[in-house]
Amino acid sequence: MSLTAIVTGGGSGIGLATATLLAQRGMRVACLDLNPPAEPFVGIKADVTDDAQVRAAVAEAADRLGGIDVLVNNAGIGAQGTVEDNPDSEWQRVFDVNVLGMVRVTRAALPYLRRSEHASIVNVCSIAATAGLPRRALYSATKGAVLSLTLAMAADHVREGIRVNCVNPGTADTPWVGRLLDAADDPEAERRALNARQPMGRLVSAEEVAAAVAYLAGPEAGATTGTALAVDGGMQGLRLRPEN
Repeated sequence: MSLTAIVTGGGSGIGLATATLLAQRGMRVACLDLNPPAEPFVGIKADVTDDAQVRAAVAEAADRLGGIDVLVNNAGIGAQGTVEDNPDSEWQRVFDVNVLGMVRVTRAALPYLRRSEHASIVNVCSIAATAGLPRRALYSATKGAVLSLTLAMAADHVREGIRVNCVNPGTADTPWVGRLLDAADDPEAERRALNARQPMGRLVSAEEVAAAVAYLAGPEAGATTGTALAVDGGMQGLRLRPEN
């Protein structure tokens, strides 16, 4: 029996890479996105800040897939600045997408996940939840909330047979990071700085993050819940001496 999965933010970057890999591994996948991809996925247009839209999209996905076994909460937006730099309206918007978006989609999917024998939720978090990064106060606050939410959800639903984990990517080579680089005064210098920030000396690829998501989503990780898996080139745990 093939498993079924919903991936939010499945139209590009980590979401599209994850949906592609899950499909390659035999899952039937629905992508929820403002601009959802077409075949081989079930593409459904949805805004995670609209609860009615989310509930309708999840119900449609469940109907077209024949149930939901896996939910990948990937939809999110970025923000730059110190705690002084972003107005209240931006704080509210980024939390609305990055945190409440996960709440809305999960809430809508739980009745279907409870019927699955292999139920799994994977939240896409960030290195920003566990490391202090400059000029990322708002973004980091949302991802810290996602990490705590993941642990709380794992505790709430473990006895229902639903596993909940998250992945913490480092700086990934995604369209959003590409736009940040394009907007920099010296894009090449900024890319070199981002590469150097990660001990492996390069950005993380969307496909590498997708592989971690796919592992946590699948039955092979059946004994894993309440875990944050770092895919960050060693950024969180390694402290290298400067090169001479």
